[in-house]
Amino acid sequence: MDVTRISCCPRTGSPHRLCTLGAVKVLLTGTAGGTGWPEPGCRCASCAALPAGHRRPFDLVVDGAVRFPFTGPLPTGYRPHADGLGLTGPDGSSLLCLPPGRPALQNGIPCLPTGQPPPQDETLRLPPGQPVPQDGTLRLPAGQPVPQDGPAGYGLVLIDLLDRPERLGELRRAGLVDSSTQVVAIGLDHRVRSEEELARRLRLWGARAVPDGTELETTIGATASRKATPRETTSGEAASRETAPGETTSRVATSGVAAGVPPRRALLLGGSRSGKSAEAELWLATEPHVTYVATGPDGAGDGEWAARVRAHRDRRPAHWATAETTDLVTAIRSATAPLLIDGLGTWLAAVFDQEGAWEGDRAPVEARCDELVAAWRQAPERIVAVSDEVGLGVVPATASGRAFRDALGRLNARLAAESEYVALVVAGRPLEL
Repeated sequence: MDVTRISCCPRTGSPHRLCTLGAVKVLLTGTAGGTGWPEPGCRCASCAALPAGHRRPFDLVVDGAVRFPFTGPLPTGYRPHADGLGLTGPDGSSLLCLPPGRPALQNGIPCLPTGQPPPQDETLRLPPGQPVPQDGTLRLPAGQPVPQDGPAGYGLVLIDLLDRPERLGELRRAGLVDSSTQVVAIGLDHRVRSEEELARRLRLWGARAVPDGTELETTIGATASRKATPRETTSGEAASRETAPGETTSRVATSGVAAGVPPRRALLLGGSRSGKSAEAELWLATEPHVTYVATGPDGAGDGEWAARVRAHRDRRPAHWATAETTDLVTAIRSATAPLLIDGLGTWLAAVFDQEGAWEGDRAPVEARCDELVAAWRQAPERIVAVSDEVGLGVVPATASGRAFRDALGRLNARLAAESEYVALVVAGRPLEL
């Protein structure tokens, strides 16, 4: 039975109300990066806005006796794993701590020895275009099944989400983190501009941050040995206990969206180089399964465009699937995992090409847009789509340019009317509309 305990922050003395779900107690004496947040002597905007000692360097103690990393002699009943980054307590509950710079998985097992990079031929990543096996298992490129080492699931994961948040997606994909796992962000520092921006990102990722001095208790991790399927996303996760003062929760309401449920349809608008694509990727960074739908050309024969395509590919999590297509209606209707569509402007340009509409009849373009809006309205999975905001620039000099601008503006407005979340991204910052 769940019970409630009160613990106090040793620095401030303020109480933290927590729901206890296990017997292993984890005291976070610090939650920041290596030198704290703010970083001493740093004059960046992030550090300058915070008082000295706001968050102290990360450190944790389990049950008042076991310090991290869990590599030394341990009291009876405690079992380390994952190269000292994981610990199973006497009651069977398990925790995993992934500090900055550590890979999430090697051969399906969390972590590597310090400083050792993951082998390129053995990481838990599907080759581009390879579908997830229908038997629910993930296999390494050589056909080797993912080994079962340590617990089948974790009750508590402490992870630096400012360093490659997709690591959490890899753990979810492997079934080591599920909706019952408490995910707490550590290593917090000036890589994020403010506590408010940190809270926004953690809400997107189904994680939370806690103040220094918080005592957590682990849960019994998942007992079934399984892997996450494409439909087992993190959208159903919710906080399992009350929120302490100054603490962020996992999933909270966005305007017009029920608490604990991320938007089914999100439309991100922006000008050229506004950061809209990076913002879209941020939204789905920790999902176990994502299909990235690329609607633009591959850049062959256009060096500038090819460089942009490469930059997008390098930035995306390696475990995401990629579909290069302009058939968005089929992609949306047949989706079994969240979609990131980038972007609607290049899709519409392709439709103009396919229908010969630059100088000819544009009725087929309108029909294609009607089909897309209908599919968007009945989307079976989450969609985050990127589109160009073309109504704020100069008036195009040609009739075909003006026709394209008008068509994209109308399409954006129609999709926005059918979306739970819409934002305009300006200088890398989303402004919710």
